[in-house]
Amino acid sequence: MKYAQDIADATQEIFSSMVMLEVTPGEPFKRADSKLSSSISGIIGLAGTIKGILAIHLPNAAALAITTAFLGMDVEEIDEDVCDAVGELANMLGGSIKAILDPSGSEIQISMPSAVHGEEYAVDCLADAEAVAIPFTFNGQTFIVELQISEGS
Repeated sequence: MKYAQDIADATQEIFSSMVMLEVTPGEPFKRADSKLSSSISGIIGLAGTIKGILAIHLPNAAALAITTAFLGMDVEEIDEDVCDAVGELANMLGGSIKAILDPSGSEIQISMPSAVHGEEYAVDCLADAEAVAIPFTFNGQTFIVELQISEGS
């Protein structure tokens, strides 16, 4: 699956240098249009010669553990701090992937990050998009980083 190794490398680099957590990538897969439960997702939009989204999907427990490590303070509920931290992780991942997809830096723009969370919600797959999702594990927790793109205008 195209870009799987790039996503794995970028995610491991960001987590080890910014969050101080070692994360281990699993086998890439294509995520179905399935609902996410008790989770939070950070999403970055891509526009230009390549259109799509980069998303990080975190079960609540993983989001709390990552935010605690990222901010260096105990976080016990999904709140504004968690939404901001997950959005910032999506932003850093989006910037890393943009640099891979657009080495010149002028062909693709990325959006401001957004975070959505809830007991049940969907982040639908884009029609006609090439998609890859990579599961990661750390300290018994799991999360997914997903890239959906379509090239051309």
